[in-house]
This record gives sequence, structure tokens and C-alpha cells, in this order.
Amino acid sequence: MEPQKPPPRPRQSEGCLVVAVRLPVRIVVLVLVVPVRMLWDAGVVAGRVLRDTVLRPVGRALLWLGRALFVWPLVALWRYLLVPLGTALGLLGRVLLVVPAVWLYRWVLTPVGHALAWAARGIGAGIAWLVLGIGAGLALLYARVLTPLGHGLVWVVRGIAMVLGALGAGVYAVVAWLVRHLVVVPAVWLWTWVLAPVGRAVAWCVRGVVRVLSMAVTGIGLVLYRIARVLFVLPALALWRWVLVPVGRFLAVVAREVGAALGHAWRVAGRISLAVGRFLGTVLRWIVVEPLRWVYRGVLTPVGHLVRDAVLRPAAKAARGVGRAVREALASARESARQARADFRRMLFGDPGESEAVARREPDGHDTRTLDRSTTALTKD
Repeated sequence: MEPQKPPPRPRQSEGCLVVAVRLPVRIVVLVLVVPVRMLWDAGVVAGRVLRDTVLRPVGRALLWLGRALFVWPLVALWRYLLVPLGTALGLLGRVLLVVPAVWLYRWVLTPVGHALAWAARGIGAGIAWLVLGIGAGLALLYARVLTPLGHGLVWVVRGIAMVLGALGAGVYAVVAWLVRHLVVVPAVWLWTWVLAPVGRAVAWCVRGVVRVLSMAVTGIGLVLYRIARVLFVLPALALWRWVLVPVGRFLAVVAREVGAALGHAWRVAGRISLAVGRFLGTVLRWIVVEPLRWVYRGVLTPVGHLVRDAVLRPAAKAARGVGRAVREALASARESARQARADFRRMLFGDPGESEAVARREPDGHDTRTLDRSTTALTKD
């Protein structure tokens, strides 16, 4: 389904100011735009002619010259010098480096590596047996000597820790009782009966001062707001509403009409430029092109046909006859030279012997190979 087009918007009614501004603006803009549009169209036509007659052939010639000077020599250098040289260097590197390296790896390094691996396995097995023996001795030492000694040390340390814990608990109880009766109880009494009432009184005073200051600031701010509104806001609002907005609307109408007049004048100037161009083209065609066409059709074409029929075709026919005679003479001369060489060779070496007939592997004539006969080269004999 095709999407539905939105309904056209209703055209708004235009005021008398728009109608009064539109006509003079369009006349002035049309007078200013017509020469510019004609110069633009003339420049476009000149640019197209320059592109088709000069730039494009020059570009093609430069492209061909660039290919002839850079691309083709580089391709020839790559194809006939670098590729064979690279192939030769690759073959030389393979013969001088790869093949000796493969031979060295296969017949020298591999046996030496196998021997070193066998020796390393033997040394590793000996070290493993030595480590196992040392580990067994250390395990026996740990189980028979160090374990009983450690148990005795743990029992002694546990007894010392119990004694020290009992002493520490007694000291902590005494210190806690002293701190509670000498520090905590006086601090709680001081907070409850001195600091809390004083803080409440100070807070009440601060709240009162803050409330008084806030009321004073609010009153001063209200007075300043009224003064600023009367001195600045109301004049600025009146200036915006009664001066700037009407002037802005008028300038917007003028700018819109100037833009519309520019577009309309550009289109009208295009029509005028097209008509002038067609008129000039017609005048040029009737003054230059048609006389040249008439001269070509009425004078040059009959003269060219006469020259072709009376001069060129007989000359070409005579040239073809001369060429044919020359070719026949050259053919007879070649045949005479070939016969002379054969007679000279026969005089020196005698007549050549006849060659013996060779049995053919393919059947002749009606005995050709078929699918139902054994006449192939493998089953013929």
C-alpha cells in the first residue's frame, strides 16, 4: 500500500503590509538578479564546452602519458626483472640455506638432541633417587625427634599462657572499675546537668537570632524586588512588547519576502536566460551553421564523390594490380630459388631414399573403432 500523503495545510491570509512590501522588493530583486543569472548560465555553458573540448581530452592524454611513463615500465620491471630475480633468489636460498639446514637438523642436531635427552633422563633418575633418600631421612627425623619435642613445647607454652591470662583478667577488672568511677560517672553528670541545659539555651538564642535575621532579609528582598520590577522589568517588558516585537515581525516579513523574491527572481531570470540563449543559438545557427552545412552538402560532398570516383578508386585499383603483380613475381622468384636449392642439394647428395611405410595404430576407412568391436589400441593385436 502506498503511504497516504498528509493533507495540504490551509494557506494563511496575508496582511496589507506583506502585499505592500512584496511587489517593490520583487521588482528590485529581479533587476539585480537577471544579470547575475545570465552570467551564471554563460559561465556554466563555457565550463561545459571547456570540459568537453579541452579538459577531458587533456585528461585522457595525461592518463595515457601517465600509464606510458609509470604504469607500463613498472609492470614490465615487475614482470620481466623482479619476478625472475625473486624466483632465482628463492631457488638459490633454498639450495644454499634450506637444504643444508634440513640436512644439519636431520643428521646432526636430532641425534645430538636424542643423546642429550637420554643423558638428562639418566641424571634426572639419579637425582630423583637421591632426593627420595634424603626425604625418607627427613621424615624419620620429623616423626621420631621433632614431633615429641614440639608436643612438650606446646604444653609448656599453654601453661604460661593460662597464668598470664589470669593475671591480665584481674588487672583489666581493676582498671575498668577505676575508669568507670573516675571518668565515666563524672562525665555523664557533667553532660546531664551542665552541658545539655547550656546547649539548649544557646540553640534557642541562635534560633531566635536566625528568625529575626530571616525576617529582615525577607523584607529587604521584597522591597528590592519591587524597586527592580518598577525600574527595570516593567520598562524592559514594555520595550519588548511595544517596540522590539513589532520591529522584529516587520523585519521577518521583509526577510521572508526578500528570500521569496530571490527565489522567484532566480527562476524568472533562468527563463529569460534560456530564451536569450535560444535566440542567440538560433541566430548563430542561421548565420554560421546553416551556411556551413549547405556548403558541405552542396559543394564539398559532390566534389568529394567526384574525386573518389575519378581519382581515388582508379588509383586504388591500379595499386592493387601492381601489388598483385609484385606478389606473383616474388612468389615465382621464391619458387625458382627453392627449385635451384633442391637441384643443388640433389647434385651434391643425390636423390633421397624413399622412407619405409610405418604400420598405423588406427584402423582405416570403414574399420574405424566402435563400441561393439575390439579395435582399440590395447586389444587390436
